[in-house]
Amino acid sequence: MSAYKAPLDDIRFALFDVLDAETAFQQMGFSDATRDILDAVLEEGARFCETVLAPLNAVGDQQGCTFDKDSGQVTTPAGFSQAYAQYVEGGWPGLVSPTDFGGQGLPHAAGVPMKEMIDAANLSWGNFPLLSHGATEALLQHGEDWQKQAFLGPLVEGRWTGTMCLTEPHCGTDLGLLKTRAEPQADGSYRITGTKIFITAGEHDMTGNIVHLVLARLPDAPAGSKGISLFVVPKVKVDREGNMGEANAVRCGSLEHKMGIHGSATCVMNFDGAEGYLVGQPNKGLMGMFTMMNTARLAVGLQGLGLSDRALQNALRYSRERLQMRALSGAKFPDKAADPIIVHPDVRRMLLTCKALVEGGRVMGYHGALLVDEAHHGADEAARKRADELVGFMTPIVKACLTEWGVECTYNALQCFGGHGYIAEHGMEQLARDARITTLYEGTTGIQALDLLGRKVMQLQGAGLKVMLEMIAGFCEAHADDAALAPFVAELMQKAAQWQQLTLSIGKRAAANPDEVGAAAYDYLMYSGYVALAYWWARSVAAAEASSQPQTFKDDKRETARFYFARILPRTAAHASAIESGLAGLPDLPLE
Repeated sequence: MSAYKAPLDDIRFALFDVLDAETAFQQMGFSDATRDILDAVLEEGARFCETVLAPLNAVGDQQGCTFDKDSGQVTTPAGFSQAYAQYVEGGWPGLVSPTDFGGQGLPHAAGVPMKEMIDAANLSWGNFPLLSHGATEALLQHGEDWQKQAFLGPLVEGRWTGTMCLTEPHCGTDLGLLKTRAEPQADGSYRITGTKIFITAGEHDMTGNIVHLVLARLPDAPAGSKGISLFVVPKVKVDREGNMGEANAVRCGSLEHKMGIHGSATCVMNFDGAEGYLVGQPNKGLMGMFTMMNTARLAVGLQGLGLSDRALQNALRYSRERLQMRALSGAKFPDKAADPIIVHPDVRRMLLTCKALVEGGRVMGYHGALLVDEAHHGADEAARKRADELVGFMTPIVKACLTEWGVECTYNALQCFGGHGYIAEHGMEQLARDARITTLYEGTTGIQALDLLGRKVMQLQGAGLKVMLEMIAGFCEAHADDAALAPFVAELMQKAAQWQQLTLSIGKRAAANPDEVGAAAYDYLMYSGYVALAYWWARSVAAAEASSQPQTFKDDKRETARFYFARILPRTAAHASAIESGLAGLPDLPLE
C-alpha cells in the first residue's frame, strides 16, 4: 500500500520563498493571510490528509461507489462520508470563500496547497467537494441576489455540494450540439429535461442536497453555442428564501465503470422536467460555465501534481530499500547482499525526472492560483489586467502539462518498482490508473492546446505570452551578472527568444491555412510548458540562494535545476522541430 506524507517544507518554499505570497496577500488586502495563520492551515491540513484521507485511498479503489437502480441512490466507499463530515467540521469547504456567505475569506492561492494534499492523499474523495468551489464562483459572478442568498451559504459551509453538467451522450467538447431543454414556467422557474453524462459527484450520500449547474437550451434559442443558457437545478427543490422542499425530478441513471478513480461517483444524470432557475442572461450560459471550467482546469492540474508527488515519495522510499545488483562502478554497500537500486543511473534518471517535474510544477501551479487572486484584487486596473491576461494564457498550460507530467511521473515511479509496481500490493498501479483521467476531463490535452494557441495566442494576439516573456526577460536581466545563475539564464533567454519566433512562424502559416494551428497546437503547448518550467526552476534556484534555507536544501534545488536543464528542457528541440514541420508533416488519413 502506498503511503503519503505532505511535503510541507517544499510547499512553504514554493509559496513563501519563490512566490513571496505573504507579501502579495497583504498588498491585495488579505490582512488575515499572515505567515502564522497560513502555517497553521498547512499543518492542520496535512494532518487531516495524512491521517483521515490517505488511509481511505485504497479502500475507495477496492470498493468503489455502489448504485441502487430502484432508488437511484449512490453509496460512497466505507469511511468516505465520515471523512467528509470531518472536512466540514474543520471548516475546509469555506477556506477561500467570501465571509459574506460563511467562508473564511482567505485568498485562492492559500487554499491551493490543501487542494494538492487532498488530491495526493485521496483523489477520488477529493472529487466530491471539487466542483463546489466552481459552482460558488459561477453563482457569485453570474447569479441573482436571491440565488446567492439561497445557495451560497450551504455550498460554502459544505452542507451541499455542487456539480457541473455539460456533457451529453452525443455531445462532448462541442457544446453547440447539446439537446437538453429548458421550458419557462409562469412562476419564473424552468423545467429542465435531458440527459448528462460523466457528471462527477452527481449523486452521493455525503450531503443533504446537490446543486447542479446545467447547460440547456431555451425554446427560442439560436442554434449552436450561441444558444446555450445556464441553470441552477438542485437535487432537492429550493425556493427563493432558501428553504428546501420536495425531491426534484433529477435522478442518477447509472454509474460509469472506469479505469480508475473508482471511489469517485461518475454519474449519468437524468433531468425529467426538473425545476431550475436561469443563471445570468439567456443564451449567455457559456460565460458562467467557463467561470467554473477555468477554476476546475487549474484544480485538475493540481490533481496531476498531487499524484506525481505521492508516486515519487513511494518510489524514492522503495528505491532506497530494494536491493538489486551492484553499482557498475563498484559496490556502494559492500556489507549488504546487493546495492539499493537508487545507486543505478537509470533509476536516478526516473526519480529525478519526477522530482524536477513535481517541484517545478508545484511553483507553476501555485503561481496560477496567485494570478487568480491578483486578477480580482490587484492594486490597480493595470495590475489586474496583466494578471488576468497571464492566468488566461497559463491555465491551459498548467492543466495540460501538470496532468501529462502526472501520467509520466506515475509511470516512472511504477517502473522503479519493476514487477512489484504492476501488482496491487504497493498501490502504484492505482496511482497510474487514477492519473490517466486527469488528462481527459475538464478538456483533454488537445483541447487545452487549441485553447492556448488558437484562442489565447492567435485570437487574443498573444497578450498573456507577452506578459510571460516580459517576466522572463526581467528575471534574466536582473540576474545577468549572477555567476550562480549564469547557466540557467543564458539557456532561458535562448528558449524565450525561440518561443517568440515559433509563435510568429505559426501565425504566418495559419494566415494561409487555419489548420496549421491544429497541426502545431499540441507541440506548442508542451514547448510552452517546458520553457515556463525552466523559468520557475531558475527562479527557484535564485529564491533558494537568497533564503535562510539550509545549505543542503539550496544544493538540492540547484542540482535538480541542473538536471532539468540538462535532461528535460532539451525536449523542446523535438517539439520545435515538430512545430516547424507544419501540416506537411501531418499527412491525411483515409476517411473510410
